[in-house]
Amino acid sequence: MSADEREQLAEGTLISHLVELRDRLLRAVICIGIVFIPCAIYSNQLFTLVATPLIQKMPAGTSMIATSLVSPFLAPLKLGLFVALFISMPYVLYQAWAFVAPGLYKHEKRFAVPLVVSSIVLFYAGVAFAYFVVFPLMFAFFTTSAPAGVQMMTDMQNYLDFVLLLFFAFGIAFEIPVATVLLASTGMVSVDTMGKNRGYVLLGIFVVAAFLTPPDAISQTMMAGPMYLLYEIGILLSRFLLKKRAESKPSDDET
Repeated sequence: MSADEREQLAEGTLISHLVELRDRLLRAVICIGIVFIPCAIYSNQLFTLVATPLIQKMPAGTSMIATSLVSPFLAPLKLGLFVALFISMPYVLYQAWAFVAPGLYKHEKRFAVPLVVSSIVLFYAGVAFAYFVVFPLMFAFFTTSAPAGVQMMTDMQNYLDFVLLLFFAFGIAFEIPVATVLLASTGMVSVDTMGKNRGYVLLGIFVVAAFLTPPDAISQTMMAGPMYLLYEIGILLSRFLLKKRAESKPSDDET
């Protein structure tokens, strides 16, 4: 094969990959758009659902407010877009997986599939933990800590930005077992090193939680506690997977 033929083949392969990437991205965007339609229609109900943990803890006779003329329309619509992305995430990640899967070896696919699935489940679990566990405790503390003569009136746009940040923070925090397994499986950090440095990790987790959560001990502890527990779970999973990999090597060598 001549140099020109090899160049044409490489160019054709690159173009085909770009076309496939475009198609995958287009499918993901279409899926988000389709899911966004009912989310936009019921955006006010979705906002009420997200605001329920705060509304239930607010003093009697108070309510949320809108300090901008367009906030009552744009804030629920923004939430609807994020909910559509949240619901569509498995399909979006499937499109990403379908694009990269042909270039992976068989053993890499066996390792990647449960990793992708577990990362999705853990992210959803982090969001659910924030909504059902953290928000009621945190808002109960905030609504009762106002000084005398100060009436709590929360702007709906500020509240939405606040809860979306916490949703994302807890979702990412719950990915710690996946990150731990990846670090151990790739050899970047050994499992023994992870175990020996528990104290530094715990300190780092509390520092991260202090930056991602409001400045109160309750919300900080509510994030740092599960993060450290998930770190220990990640260590256990890493030991188990590395042990399984070591046991499978002799059979692989024999074949």
